[in-house]
Amino acid sequence: MIKKKLVKIFLLSLLLLTSCGMPKNIVYFQDLETEKVLEIDHNNGIVAKPDDEISIIVTSQNPELAAIFNLPLVTTLAGRGSSQAYNQQVATYTVDKEGYINFPILGQVKVEGLSRTEISDKIKAELVSQKLLDDPVVSVSFVNVSYSVTGEVAKPGRFPLDRDRMTVLDALANAGDLTIYGDRVGVKVLRREDGILKTYNIDLTDAEKVTKSPAYIIQQDDMIYVTPNPARGRMSTVNGNNLISTSFWISIASVLTSIAVLIFK
Repeated sequence: MIKKKLVKIFLLSLLLLTSCGMPKNIVYFQDLETEKVLEIDHNNGIVAKPDDEISIIVTSQNPELAAIFNLPLVTTLAGRGSSQAYNQQVATYTVDKEGYINFPILGQVKVEGLSRTEISDKIKAELVSQKLLDDPVVSVSFVNVSYSVTGEVAKPGRFPLDRDRMTVLDALANAGDLTIYGDRVGVKVLRREDGILKTYNIDLTDAEKVTKSPAYIIQQDDMIYVTPNPARGRMSTVNGNNLISTSFWISIASVLTSIAVLIFK
């Protein structure tokens, strides 16, 4: 009878120790219920900003006439040594400090704050209204736009922003997701807006807060920083990691094993 009670105490102690070692706030979207509907604002995608590089290509059933509205091809040298190669690509427009580009024939065109589709529609409308082209097709893309992810992620670095509406979740996935030491409620997005550096906090445990955040859709030059959780903070001290260290658990397991041996003798 005494042995059974001791066994129960042993198992209960082991369970309590294991549960104490389990980190909190690891699971994403803890508030998300089955079939719960969340509305997402997709109106805050990539828009043109000063110093952005933009590629604009105009095509038409009259190629010779459309060519007037396209910048010339530029040749670049890529690679090193014997692997060097010449690449040709269309020159790009640089958005100036006032938010304009200098477009052939049309002159100064305001593009700041406009998406790719809006820039395309604006230039197409100008070409048609001024009777310069009857059937223009205007293709617009942002060149060399990127974002960075740093902090407690598996693969920190700078990544290309290759689509209009990339979410912060996509960005973190590209960086290999958070490490076990990343604070799920302390993801920061630093963004330059109107000459001011703004910081948005993302709580990955709350789906509704994530999707409603202005930083849910990533913009060019965003910097995502994953702060370390308290466990990582304790690791920076000499004795702070005792409760989560491997040696600690080995010691606990050794003691409990010894107790079990004594019980079953």
